[in-house]
Amino acid sequence: MPTSPVLVQATTTVELSIVMPCLNEVSTIGTCIAKAQSYLDASRVSGEIVVADNGSTDGSIEVVRRSGARLIEVSTRGYGSALRAGISHSLGRYVIMGDADDSYDFTDLGPFLEALRDGADLVVGNRFLGGIEPGAMPPLHRYLGNPLLSFIGRRLFKIRIGDFHCGLRGCAREAIEQLELTTTGMEFASEMIVRAQLGGLHIREVPTTLSPDGRPGRSHLRTMSDGWRHLLFLFLYCPQWLFFVPGLILIAIGLGAGIPTALGPVRVGHVQFDVDTLAMAAASLLIGTQAVQFGLLANVYGARMRLFSDRMAPGRLFGRLTMGRVSVLAGLLVCAGLTGVVLSVLHWQHAGFGVLDTRRQIRLVIPSITALVLGPQLILGRLFMGLVGAEFSDNP
Repeated sequence: MPTSPVLVQATTTVELSIVMPCLNEVSTIGTCIAKAQSYLDASRVSGEIVVADNGSTDGSIEVVRRSGARLIEVSTRGYGSALRAGISHSLGRYVIMGDADDSYDFTDLGPFLEALRDGADLVVGNRFLGGIEPGAMPPLHRYLGNPLLSFIGRRLFKIRIGDFHCGLRGCAREAIEQLELTTTGMEFASEMIVRAQLGGLHIREVPTTLSPDGRPGRSHLRTMSDGWRHLLFLFLYCPQWLFFVPGLILIAIGLGAGIPTALGPVRVGHVQFDVDTLAMAAASLLIGTQAVQFGLLANVYGARMRLFSDRMAPGRLFGRLTMGRVSVLAGLLVCAGLTGVVLSVLHWQHAGFGVLDTRRQIRLVIPSITALVLGPQLILGRLFMGLVGAEFSDNP
């Protein structure tokens, strides 16, 4: 008769906790628990099985209680919430987590545990290397969604992981808990990998297989909404691609189109660029500057809150963007803007405060107003960066 996981944890040191998030998995949770217990018995690993139930109403809880696995009831909804609670309540030195829909083989956890024993802090399964059975993954996920999101994650964070969203993975419990993971939904899978990489943890990948899940209803995964949450998370943790690169491109467009058209009409072939282009260039410059400032704020805030690594090195950054330097630049912009306003008023006075040459006047007013807006914006942004990241500042 198999040894109860509860008895194992009461009498021996627990090496491995097998955590399963569960939401209405009555048709499969019993099978998953039995397979996990079979692995523990066959491999003679001291372990426990923890089911983090996320509000099941279909009888899953009763199945878990009869199985002898340890039940953790998680009131906050979400895949990430369930896994975070399951990990925090685990007793094992290592944790292997997997979906409770019988799509992963809980009898074959050896490669994960071996990698953890060998020093890995996070071990992620790769379904594309291990094999995906027919019907186990929708074609849109298999050939577009997962490969694309995994590619973006690898490029942004320089992680050699081929399958960011595999639901079977293992971790050293203490190392993962130090990351203080926060997400509640499906994006938890990406957060775990990204935060582990940024935190300097040792990440390893092992092949695993994926079978068609055994649940009779719809999958808990929502293609568009969950895919968007994953993508947004990846970019939020890499501000240079969300803010800096777009911002710098907009600034370059604004200056490249604005300076020539501020001096006069520009003709390229049969196309003439004039004050309408100048107005759009001013908008591009303002939006780009705001985006770059948001990127700086995101890096400073992220470093202070330990959300991600200090990619922009706030200490050196503040050393370059001192309040004095920013104030000088802002002052020059304000002076230039006020000069333009004065010149436009004098031009109007010269016309007897009557009808003006509209295009000539706009060509003077738009750059002046843009400079007047940019100056205070730079000052206020630098002040706010100082408040948010005072502990990193060379000049707090």
